[in-house]
Amino acid sequence: MDRAPSRPDPDADAQRRPRCARIARPLALLAPIAFAAAPLHASVEVPGPTELPPLWWLGSLPFAAMLLSIALLPLLPATAHWWERNRNRLIVALLLGGATLLYCGLVGGGAAIATTLQHALLEEYLPFMALLLALYVVTGGVAILGEFRPTPAVNTTILAIGALIASFVGTTGASMLLIWPLLRTNANRRHQVHTVVFFIFLVSNIGGVLLPIGDPPLFLGYLRGVPFLWTLGLFLPWLLCCGVLLTLYLLWDRVLYARESPEIHAAGPRARGIALRGSINLLWLGGVVAAVALIRPGQPLPLVGVVAGEFLREGVLLAIVAASLLTTPRAVREVNAFSYLPIAEVACIFIGIFVTMQVPLGVLKAEGPALGLATAGQFFWTTGLLSSVLDNAPTYVVFFQTAESLDRGAGPGILELEGGQHIRASLLAAISLGAVFMGALTYIGNGPNFMVRSIAERSGVRMPSFFGFMLYSGAVLLPLLLLVHLLFLR
Repeated sequence: MDRAPSRPDPDADAQRRPRCARIARPLALLAPIAFAAAPLHASVEVPGPTELPPLWWLGSLPFAAMLLSIALLPLLPATAHWWERNRNRLIVALLLGGATLLYCGLVGGGAAIATTLQHALLEEYLPFMALLLALYVVTGGVAILGEFRPTPAVNTTILAIGALIASFVGTTGASMLLIWPLLRTNANRRHQVHTVVFFIFLVSNIGGVLLPIGDPPLFLGYLRGVPFLWTLGLFLPWLLCCGVLLTLYLLWDRVLYARESPEIHAAGPRARGIALRGSINLLWLGGVVAAVALIRPGQPLPLVGVVAGEFLREGVLLAIVAASLLTTPRAVREVNAFSYLPIAEVACIFIGIFVTMQVPLGVLKAEGPALGLATAGQFFWTTGLLSSVLDNAPTYVVFFQTAESLDRGAGPGILELEGGQHIRASLLAAISLGAVFMGALTYIGNGPNFMVRSIAERSGVRMPSFFGFMLYSGAVLLPLLLLVHLLFLR
């Protein structure tokens, strides 16, 4: 096997740990938002179900423009190079977010602007980015070293491991932990795109459906009273999807592997020199998982009984980021070609998505009960397809509330939530599967999708465009999702 360019030895005495000043760079992604939006939190009351926003179609145009910008600007010759800079992505996101706020101000005044900023920044974007940043930095400090043959069997094994651990360390954690060794393993292969695409399907999305810490929508369900272990009941749909996708990938990769150069086929017979560097970050990864699972704002902390403050969880996550940077030798991150550019790209794009999607979400909140959804299949497809473009976490909440309103008391097939409310178990399963599984249909359906794409492109993999990825996901996933519907949600 052709050897990759030599990397620094993480154990070399000459390598020094990052200075404290380096901590400021990742934290700067969140600090301005936290300080700017914090005064809103004390002054704005979170509303219940809303009325249909006036001229809602006009207020939804910035969101449509945001999606079109992500899809088209990288493809147009006049804007492709311009779009590559995060500064320009942020300009587009802020301009379209500003257009949404202007609409809110025109139809609802200053209170509507404040409410929109609270939902978009404090309740959604800040926790979202704090978690992604913590997982990105912590897992970026773990280097899996060694020489692996870039064979279909090895690649399939990596994908299977990722799908297995995603529910326990989160889809973001599993994605960031395994994408770098996967890319290094396949660095000399001509055909790499399909491997990253299936990685997004399996590790960044479908693998995380078994526990609330696996994917953000399920965690929001846990906060709303779904028992922690209830999602383990989704094991059979998870097993079906993972089994089918892994088998399909193995067959696909075998065909493409046969077309690779003789040098690839002549590579060593087995993995050699496997080692783990930056293992201190496994401790920090456990801290991230514990913070997400145990710190619930407004609820007593386990063992100590002290009520958690509003941003305690985010504060703990950022402290873990600092601890990871201080305790990880710089050379470990250099092995992973670690850079803040991918997480910065996510931060720039998703601030626009979270602000501009508030009006479409308001429409869903107002009209959700009137959509006439009654069966598990209807909830599955509606939740899932909207999750692919509206971010799956808030979309899950909208349809969770809609399903909850349909059943007020106990009965056969009704799940009692920890707060005393009730929801039909079949509908909850449909909403959970739709939000998690169909987050894989687009790059923006789930946070790790965009990060994996960015890391792959910066590693030299020419990833499909926004619509190109949808061709992959439509051809591969939609028939499989139809099978899930027929077998489990009728």
